[in-house]
Amino acid sequence: MNTTLETTADPSPKELAFLGERLSAFNDNDVGAAGRKALAVFVRDEHGAVVAGISGYTAWGWLYVQWLWVDERVRGQHMAGRMLDAAEQEAVARGCHGALIDTFNPKAAKAYECQGYRPFGLLADFPLGRSRVFLQKKLPA
Repeated sequence: MNTTLETTADPSPKELAFLGERLSAFNDNDVGAAGRKALAVFVRDEHGAVVAGISGYTAWGWLYVQWLWVDERVRGQHMAGRMLDAAEQEAVARGCHGALIDTFNPKAAKAYECQGYRPFGLLADFPLGRSRVFLQKKLPA
């Protein structure tokens, strides 16, 4: 087989979907079906606009929070904690036993620790001058 190597900053959605499907099939064969399912929590204002939210997924018995954002207008109202509680409750209902989140914001890391998350890894200078902190939490049975 002759091959070529291509590097691109503009991959097609179709090719990215192909990679995801192939990797999922490999992992399913290797460790069992992930049962991956999207999970989102939104906070809306009186007009229905999103002012905070979580996006992630559950797979292999874990909740992975990919994005967590709170608008400045509603910060300081424990919105992150309330959204994490809601996401964790849904994850437990889906049979999850753990949760995972990461951040390079020191204030966010402290907020996650207040929610019961514990650091288990650190990647220095990601981004430069900061550290990316990986945190996990055991969910109730």
